[in-house]
Amino acid sequence: MKKLYLVSLLLFLVCWNSMAQDAQFSQFYAAPMYQNPAFAGSAYAPRLIANYRNQWPSINANFVTSAFSVDHYIEKLNSGLGVMVVNDSQGPGRLKSTEISGIYSYQIQLSEENFLRLGAQGTYSNKSLDYLGLTFGDQYTNRGFTGISSSDPFANKNNISPITFVDYSGGALFYSSKTWLGVTLHHINRPTYTFLNTGTASPIAGCPTGDCLPRKLSVSGGLKIPLENPYSNAANVNKEFSVSPAFLYKRQGKFDQLDVGFYASYSSLTAGLWYRGIPIKKKNITRTNHDAFVFLIGYRQDSFSIGYSYDITISSLGFATGGSHEISVAYQFEPFERGSQRKSRNKKELSCPKY
Repeated sequence: MKKLYLVSLLLFLVCWNSMAQDAQFSQFYAAPMYQNPAFAGSAYAPRLIANYRNQWPSINANFVTSAFSVDHYIEKLNSGLGVMVVNDSQGPGRLKSTEISGIYSYQIQLSEENFLRLGAQGTYSNKSLDYLGLTFGDQYTNRGFTGISSSDPFANKNNISPITFVDYSGGALFYSSKTWLGVTLHHINRPTYTFLNTGTASPIAGCPTGDCLPRKLSVSGGLKIPLENPYSNAANVNKEFSVSPAFLYKRQGKFDQLDVGFYASYSSLTAGLWYRGIPIKKKNITRTNHDAFVFLIGYRQDSFSIGYSYDITISSLGFATGGSHEISVAYQFEPFERGSQRKSRNKKELSCPKY
């Protein structure tokens, strides 16, 4: 019964319009277009990416998110095109979301070594709430569950309807051979986000009722530092050895979050360590704003790459949540322009970590 009440409470917080937030990936550079639409086409070849995240698997209020994307770079147009599908399930399948996005990016060469990519994204979203089996606060007393019908508006199926809307996002990405800095603004039009029937509204009209999905601002960046290869014999001389400190800051509504850490890459292997939280910012007088430590391992062989990460929860929720598991898989095809003898000057590989 306690678990059922916890699920109900968490779903109430999630469904409360002012607290609606986007799903997240700890391996944010392994989900590039989810982070910033300017990454579309950044591999300069057809690319398939799949991501899966299971957050807090030890409790019945876990969050499961999966994403699949495909993108390609069109050299003649200096443009990237992408399509992305994201599914998110919160609680034991109570709150479900499906998003389908079309993404476009345009690349500008600022100098021999510096590039700027601009991205735009349009997303169609469908969100549904399964209220069956939920209990609500007014059904409990000091003696426990009363069994009396709830007067909460979410307890009446006639008050609940799926949410459908279209929203828009934009991003910019500056990069060179060793640095990158990106900025993204999601949900620019602040679409309506409420399951309660408040009247008919256009799915693209923004927020006529005042119940809005808050805009999300993301800023990310990093630096790739080449290191001296510790194994300098002939078999290893061409293998990459580098460390890449990086960060991702996000702010949506009243909430903000900072991921900071580093990747270390040697040849086909990549390892990473991250901290999520803002320790100098306190949630209240007594609690420090810590969230998780993230450990990552990745492997890349030719066109195929795979990564696994685990989040250790260090917030007040503690280890009982089971942390978070995340897997990313990517496959990059050969460029369509492979047979061309002309080397393009307006293409430069991003310095962001790949695994």
